[in-house]
Amino acid sequence: MMDLRQLDETTYAAPQLDPEDMAALAADGVTTLICNRPDAEVPPSQRAAAMQQAAEAAGIAFVFNPVTMPALTMEAVEEQAEAIDNADGKVVAYCASGTRSTVLWALASAGQIPTDDILAATARAGYPLDKLRPQIEALEAAR
Repeated sequence: MMDLRQLDETTYAAPQLDPEDMAALAADGVTTLICNRPDAEVPPSQRAAAMQQAAEAAGIAFVFNPVTMPALTMEAVEEQAEAIDNADGKVVAYCASGTRSTVLWALASAGQIPTDDILAATARAGYPLDKLRPQIEALEAAR
């Protein structure tokens, strides 16, 4: 059973998905899938190549933007923002628990959505990220 958690009108975070989930995602209107999980964390059946093949077979665009939290970069945040902005339908970003994908969405949304609204959305989705407030506010000020 997929656990999609809504972050905004079109963007969802999810824990690890399986290739078998792609048909259901496509039927639900998902047009872009973003993998934020490095291949080293998953078995071959869930690595990016297998997920991309399954997603594309279901008509879903696939973006591989793997991150580890200590090594999170602005490049990864920008790649996430670009993938979300360029999507023409629902976007699902996934990692192990959905937390990394939610952090990337929150940072990518800085300056576009008020900080309080970003943090309220992540909390509603089950990812309380209040500790990110200083980073979100710094990005908002820089944009």
